[in-house]
Amino acid sequence: MEAATDWLLGYPFVFRALSRRIGSGEVLVDYGCGPGKVADHAARLLGARVLGVDTSPEMLALARASAPAVAEYHLVEDGRVTALADGCADAVMCNHVLASLPTEEAVLGVFTEIRRLLRPGAPFVLLATDPACSGTEYASLRIGEPGRVYGPGDELTVRLRRTDGSWQEVRNHAWPVDLYPGLLERAGLREVVQHRPSVDEALTVADADLAAGRAWPAERARPPLVITTALAA
Repeated sequence: MEAATDWLLGYPFVFRALSRRIGSGEVLVDYGCGPGKVADHAARLLGARVLGVDTSPEMLALARASAPAVAEYHLVEDGRVTALADGCADAVMCNHVLASLPTEEAVLGVFTEIRRLLRPGAPFVLLATDPACSGTEYASLRIGEPGRVYGPGDELTVRLRRTDGSWQEVRNHAWPVDLYPGLLERAGLREVVQHRPSVDEALTVADADLAAGRAWPAERARPPLVITTALAA
């Protein structure tokens, strides 16, 4: 996937939030690491000891082969990373995972497991798309259909641009970003803050060549990504 919008308005802001709270050699868990590209980038940029976890053995196998900077990979089974102890993480990040979950109970379950992994006072950084931005054609994605309004858990189709310029459709679920603070607090996290990065901010945070390489008209008009941060109580 090209993921240009994510690398402009998403991941650089996740890394910035983590860099303010995590030091070299500390443990960062990437919950829902997928093929490991973001985890690998975080390990190299932050100097953290990154542990990737995912529900898919296939994704973990791909990550092990393609993201060598990550220290370890672990499988999430029945909602739990059994190989990792309570309070083992100095920070956790979770990028574009919640849209794959079909119920609010499942979202709360992920937050609860993340809280278990975090030591008290440690930060959690969440990156998610906003389903209220449905139908807008961004550089590398479109969330839902034009003119549609999606409620919590509604199915929607996300279009993702491949590196060859073609599009792939993925079935996801809509979770309004204003739902997250209450669920995070129920899971035992506090001091929840949400931020919607803008293109102007990204000019000083994201890769300079990427930021300068396009006009980003849709991203400027209606930024689609939201960063939510919280601390383990």
